[in-house]
Amino acid sequence: MSDATPIFLIDDDKDLLRATKQTLELAGFSVSAFSNAGEALSALSPDFPGVVVSDIRMPEIDGLQLFSRVRQQDEDLPVILVTGHGDIPMAVKAMQDGVYDFLTKPFATDRLIQSVRRAAEKRRLVMENRSLRKATEGARDDLPLIGQTPAMERLRHTLRQIADTDVDVLLMGETGSGKEVVASLLHRWSRRVSGNFVALNCGALPESVIESELFGHEPGAFTGAQKKRIGRIEHASGGTLFLDEIESMPPATQVQMLRVLEMREVTPLGTNEIRPVDLRVVAASKIDLGDPRQRGDFREDLYYRLNVVTISIPPLKERRDDVPLLFGYFAERAASRFKRDVPAIPSSIHRHLREHDWPGNVRELSHFAERFVLGVAQLSDRVTAAAEVNECLPLPDRLERYEADIIREALNANEGDVRRTIAELGIPRKTFYDKLQRHGIVRSDFASSSDKS
Repeated sequence: MSDATPIFLIDDDKDLLRATKQTLELAGFSVSAFSNAGEALSALSPDFPGVVVSDIRMPEIDGLQLFSRVRQQDEDLPVILVTGHGDIPMAVKAMQDGVYDFLTKPFATDRLIQSVRRAAEKRRLVMENRSLRKATEGARDDLPLIGQTPAMERLRHTLRQIADTDVDVLLMGETGSGKEVVASLLHRWSRRVSGNFVALNCGALPESVIESELFGHEPGAFTGAQKKRIGRIEHASGGTLFLDEIESMPPATQVQMLRVLEMREVTPLGTNEIRPVDLRVVAASKIDLGDPRQRGDFREDLYYRLNVVTISIPPLKERRDDVPLLFGYFAERAASRFKRDVPAIPSSIHRHLREHDWPGNVRELSHFAERFVLGVAQLSDRVTAAAEVNECLPLPDRLERYEADIIREALNANEGDVRRTIAELGIPRKTFYDKLQRHGIVRSDFASSSDKS
């Protein structure tokens, strides 16, 4: 939760308005004070990210009328109503209608602050979920290569630049990073789109059948070859051949593949007939074939023949800002597939999306989104343990712990530099030091060694 959460405070009692405003500001909120509801409604934007706190007994537009108007504009915007009249039936009716909380004057300062903090946390989750849905809808033009980080923008630009050429391409990327998606886009965005896109995983076929799969065979070429078979290479003529996990290709097959790339012709098993092929080859590897230590027995000359254009696909851990966007897309897709609504995303899932390294990359994230929609998603042991500890605490204490964690993370990222940390958190300097004291955080613990000396 951001301490700079904006609050609209409405009360026609100017002294009480001033005092309440000061109380909320000391708690770290950004408060806009209004002496009548009309002014507040005029200033309220459709995507207001904060909380409305209003007195009930006011001239012209009272608090209940204000709530009704706010609800018409955004039914998820938390409204906290305050009254000095202790009207229990009114409070019950207001809560049933959707008012977030109802406070009776005189109220304890802590009671107000806790209520506003809980409302702000709820609003933050609503706004994050809305932002996620909006970004997911906006990303549909980039399907299936979703991402708004600079790395993904560069990748899409590169693919557009080379897609309509016949240059062979080598894709480098971790398992699950989307190499086949990139290969299919190169085909789809090229003039070869009317031809076949033929994919072969070199690591999934036994050495005894890979030659037949690639080059085809004639009847009687080997035991069990009863009829003619067109190989994958010939089938891809006029289109694109995608060779995944090419580092797993057997050495003998590598020699034959090198000839195919150089001569653009194929000789099926069991015949001396040479057949020309017109194809583009896109190969993919999860290791760096340019590194002799990783390349192993993969032929150096085949690597250089494939390495006309090499494209590196960034793993998710290097483009973390794309994770929520991808998760939103996969969750929507899973919901459509399973005929379910996408559940509201709780803070624990948002935190997991931000903090997990996603070693399985896009594939792992997609499966996690499916489990989330089905209601069977399980977080990592570390996240689950933290959630279990938090469940034992009252909500205000959980929020306090979350706030302290955010401050520590900001201090750590900025090596204890106060100016940069305050700028990142977006809070006043006095509020920052008050929070350090309240949470028992020592700034010098995060300073670099040069700053400490």
